[in-house]
Amino acid sequence: MLTVRGVGKRYGGVRALGDVSLQVEAGEVRGLVGENGAGKSTLIKIISGAEVPDGGSVSVDGALLHPGRPLDALAAGISTVYQDPQLFGELTLAENVFLGDETVKNGRIDWQSQRGRVRALLIDIGLNPDLADQRVADLTVAERQLVAVAKALARKPKVLILDEPSAILSGAEVASLFLAVRRLRDQGVAVIYISHRLDELKEITDRVTVMRDGSIVSTSPTQELSIRQVAELMVGKSLEQLPDRRGAAIGERVLDVQEISRKGRFEDVSFGVSSGEVVALYGLVGSGASDIARALFGVAPIDSGNIFVSGASVTVRSTSDALSIGVCMVPANRKEDGIFGANSIAFNISIGHLDRIRKLGWLVDRKRERDIASDAVRHYSIKTPHITNRISNLSGGNAQKVVWARQTMGDHKIVILEEPTQGVDIGAKGEIHRFLAQLAGDGRAVVLVSSDLAEVQHVADRILIVRSGSIVAEFAGDAPAAQILALAAGDIQVDAAADRKEA
Repeated sequence: MLTVRGVGKRYGGVRALGDVSLQVEAGEVRGLVGENGAGKSTLIKIISGAEVPDGGSVSVDGALLHPGRPLDALAAGISTVYQDPQLFGELTLAENVFLGDETVKNGRIDWQSQRGRVRALLIDIGLNPDLADQRVADLTVAERQLVAVAKALARKPKVLILDEPSAILSGAEVASLFLAVRRLRDQGVAVIYISHRLDELKEITDRVTVMRDGSIVSTSPTQELSIRQVAELMVGKSLEQLPDRRGAAIGERVLDVQEISRKGRFEDVSFGVSSGEVVALYGLVGSGASDIARALFGVAPIDSGNIFVSGASVTVRSTSDALSIGVCMVPANRKEDGIFGANSIAFNISIGHLDRIRKLGWLVDRKRERDIASDAVRHYSIKTPHITNRISNLSGGNAQKVVWARQTMGDHKIVILEEPTQGVDIGAKGEIHRFLAQLAGDGRAVVLVSSDLAEVQHVADRILIVRSGSIVAEFAGDAPAAQILALAAGDIQVDAAADRKEA
């Protein structure tokens, strides 16, 4: 169904792809994996017409595509769901799904027909059909991701490319997504499934193609490979054991949150975090965990309650307030909230440290700026030909490291990490876990929001379960995964057992 022959691409002196060839059969789900910067994104952009290759060809069902024409790719049956959903916030969910492919009756858009179709699509992928008339800007990040999937499915594709579709989805949402993918496979659609969650490969893919340094290094039936083998093919070497955070020294209480609330988001939330401690807020999508974290950083301030830092009452009404009292945050949506895409890596790092690069009051000391950026690139192993490179040219993992460098390089007492490894490869994930361990080891108080339960169990000293805007339970980091998931999802039997135990 899809044939890629001898595709190559260079950006200046950097080789993104080198003579890549790939065939995906009708009715096959092909896993495509590789470290950030391996060439996956460049390859799918070429397939979908968003990039022009330096050489090679792409064909669908035997028909050759003209390079660099997204509309031609769409017309040929290629639908792509990118890691960052390409949606218009001011339009409704239904308007986004059918934008450019409207249902027309008697010369007018048939809104009723479109609404009916989109409700059916939402049910298929596990979303509330009543969201059809909601503005996309009012949806959560996870809901937007599923809207992008619905938009792709609405075009009834021959080839469907999913780039990290499950990175921010809960277990139930992933299960609904997989059901939709299997239905498409049974209908003869060729699916390319890109994921850094390697455990998903066994569940959803038929074969796995591994990329490294712009080339394909392996294609094998999924059942013939272990997760560890896939990971080692990605990085080109044996994997080191990730550092275990738990057991490090924990000091004085740094953050105290007492009965904080924000209308419609969370209510009467109380917890504390000490220096050297990692406390995770874990919940399913829409639980309120991210809302709590963002409130602590002043993005969406609390309506009531009290926040104490090192015993002193503080007011956090803005991000400036948060920074002034020693709180920093690495946001989940780095594209919208974390980077200046048109600017350089040096700019993106130094913009958070203007006090260190000012001269004569308002001028920027360019040498100092370069020095700070170069130190950060070395320390955080950011892969880039030069610090003047645009951050938008970096892979997801390297862009995340830039945001991490800017936000955590100061002397902040409290560090809030919202989905810090979302959309990054296994190598970058290990590096970020090491950075996290270093923060805690330096005596910072770390608040972690993550939808990756394995990650939470590995790095957190304590896990607070957030459900429907409230903290419903607390566990040690090594608590059983099944019990954590059950409480997060609202399992009544588990709740009752917990109540009996408490009584």
